[in-house]
Amino acid sequence: TKSVIKNIPWITGNDFTVERGQEQIEEYISTWDVHSSWLHCSEFLREEELKYSKRYLYRVCWSMPTCRKPIPRATASVYFVIEISKIKPTTLPVEVFFTLESTRLIHRPEQCNFREKWLKDIIESKIILMERL
Repeated sequence: TKSVIKNIPWITGNDFTVERGQEQIEEYISTWDVHSSWLHCSEFLREEELKYSKRYLYRVCWSMPTCRKPIPRATASVYFVIEISKIKPTTLPVEVFFTLESTRLIHRPEQCNFREKWLKDIIESKIILMERL
């Protein structure tokens, strides 16, 4: 059985603003199957001017605070890039991809489903490292 890839209709280059991009990332994240105990906050980091496109970088920081430990020992970040082509028509949807902290693999929303395990693995590896230091 093939799983259904969850995505959202992304805005066009014409309709893009930094704020709207952040709203769309939040909307996309809401499609992820993560436990309700995970909390996150998103922020715009910067704009990059490239020869053939403009890139807008965002970070979504995840943690799992508890009543016993309201300040989490570690967090996991997911970095999003929204790219607007200077060559393609601005009536086309923006290009979106994301990477996880400490990895190089580029994920595209239309090609993969997010796994909660990815966040757990990042946090677990950070805690192991802190305990060793």
